[in-house]
Amino acid sequence: QVQLVESGGGLVQAGGSLRLSCAASGRTFPYYALAWFRRAPGKEREFVAAISQSAGGTSYADSVKGRFTISRDNAKTAVYLQMNSLKPEDTAVYYCAAGQSLVTTVNGDCDYWGQGTQVTVSS
Repeated sequence: QVQLVESGGGLVQAGGSLRLSCAASGRTFPYYALAWFRRAPGKEREFVAAISQSAGGTSYADSVKGRFTISRDNAKTAVYLQMNSLKPEDTAVYYCAAGQSLVTTVNGDCDYWGQGTQVTVSS
């Protein structure tokens, strides 16, 4: 069992930065690939970024490549999303998730989900 709790969301101006954190509980944390998804108002949930169990592999949505960076700290059982050069279209609720592999996690086939944290980017 893994519980995920996101933090770090807030209001930021376009061009600014935020760092999201997701604290995880559970001994099996290192065995899961981790990802960030987001859901904007009136839109479906979309994949943002994912990282493999060993942090040797990462994947990003085209819309965030070069601006967002995902990382994990297995010792602290946490995953992070550094978001730079934020745009109004990045406004959404951001969720972290844990899955069996990088591939399945990217596809949204995740075993655990957090409750989400709101990110609002003003123009």
